Amino acid sequence: EIARAPKDPEQLAHRLRNNTASSPSDAGGDLDASWEEVNDSGTESVGGDNPTPDQSDVEENAHAVGVNFEDNEDLDVIDKIERRDRQRYELDPRSKTDDNSI
Repeated sequence: EIARAPKDPEQLAHRLRNNTASSPSDAGGDLDASWEEVNDSGTESVGGDNPTPDQSDVEENAHAVGVNFEDNEDLDVIDKIERRDRQRYELDPRSKTDDNSI
């Protein structure tokens, strides 16, 4: 846990206060990543082109894209994402396509 602690807790608090549209969870839980820019460039977001070493936690990465895994569950990410996307229109009917595709 201490290795994941921010070097300057006040700086983290300032970043959290000033960036309410994103959070470290959008970058796979990596506090040091540029998670503030996840909605702009996405380079250090989960699946971005510049991941940081702390972004190797599979459970945090999955949670960042809207799926969760139990400890003893197979890591079938594609299936989880497809099931998540099939049901997305239940939350927002406007997101449903005409042909019911994902």
